[in-house]
Amino acid sequence: MQIKSIEPIAISLPMLKPVIMAGEEVRRADNVLVRIGTDTGLVGWGEAASAPVMTGDTLESIVAAVHRLAPALIGRDPADIEGAMVAMDGRMYGNHGAKAAIEIALLDLAGLAAGTPVHALLGKALRDRVALLAVVGGGDFDGDLRDAEKKKAAGFTAYKIKVGIDSAANDARRTRAVCEVLGPDMLISADANQGFTTEEAIEYVRAVKGCGLDFFEQPVTADDLAGMAAVVAAAPEIAIGADEGIHSLADITRHHQANAARGVSLKAIKLGGIRAVANAAALADRAGMSVNISCKTGESSVACSAALHVAATIPNIAWGLTLTHTALGADVTTQPVPTAQGHVTRLDRPGLGVVVDEDRLQRHRVTIGTRVEAVAASDAA
Repeated sequence: MQIKSIEPIAISLPMLKPVIMAGEEVRRADNVLVRIGTDTGLVGWGEAASAPVMTGDTLESIVAAVHRLAPALIGRDPADIEGAMVAMDGRMYGNHGAKAAIEIALLDLAGLAAGTPVHALLGKALRDRVALLAVVGGGDFDGDLRDAEKKKAAGFTAYKIKVGIDSAANDARRTRAVCEVLGPDMLISADANQGFTTEEAIEYVRAVKGCGLDFFEQPVTADDLAGMAAVVAAAPEIAIGADEGIHSLADITRHHQANAARGVSLKAIKLGGIRAVANAAALADRAGMSVNISCKTGESSVACSAALHVAATIPNIAWGLTLTHTALGADVTTQPVPTAQGHVTRLDRPGLGVVVDEDRLQRHRVTIGTRVEAVAASDAA
């Protein structure tokens, strides 16, 4: 079997409601689906989200990168995923979002061809059910309390409160109120998405002490390890986690050695694929760090199924799994990844275990200008 075609498809999906976070308001989900066709007629799908403030990727840059990477992969055996990753790295530096989408599509193909689920290609499945981390993220005090009550009634046991969108004092007041609504025996986190200064983050953790907050994600900017370490030191009872600061295995090691985080949030678009996520999770576990696996806000069931497959195999997922397709007003698969009672069950069908509905995909497709011919010409020169 050989790769015959690689097509990036830009889409814009409606959200059920806006997700408000520091530095970004997600009112529509802008993602790129990658369709890889083979000479046997088999098709694999992958996905990456536009994430300009996290990875630097936009719809336009992901589409352009996939076109740039495609010539290195046409004619290759899709089962040789390691070889494909090496070929892509040789052709283009960085661009982890595009590479992640391609890798996921290759894994989908490999699983379909072998009649096995993607998680079996990643390693031994260690769990068949994972707790979902429910996002409480409107920034509106009363609205967030109603949202927390609704999600608690639906059976969620793990939560993430979006902060860094108001003053530290006001965010702390809202956090304490949400924790009171949720009550004990829940996993509750807050996520500032780099929205606080070190001083504000320390004010926040001191103000929420004792309210039931278990961990606090990315309080300060991604490159401020000293600031992260200062927040860690100020809040020994609240674990500090890194998200936007983790784009490689070396980033995990740096945070651990600097006492700048006690856990990490791992995303395929930051690390370049779900195999890299699995490797990062194993490293974090060896370092005694907690792990959350997460999709970017608004990714569809394609990316979410990929995240679920890797979540089934990693040694430690103490901070839960964040699937974001449930916040969409429309998905691109015939059936979304099913969730119930705040949990998700492992998918054991071949490949990713989801089927893309190409009619739905076309309804949400957006046109992105490319310079494919110009790139090909410059390569030939």
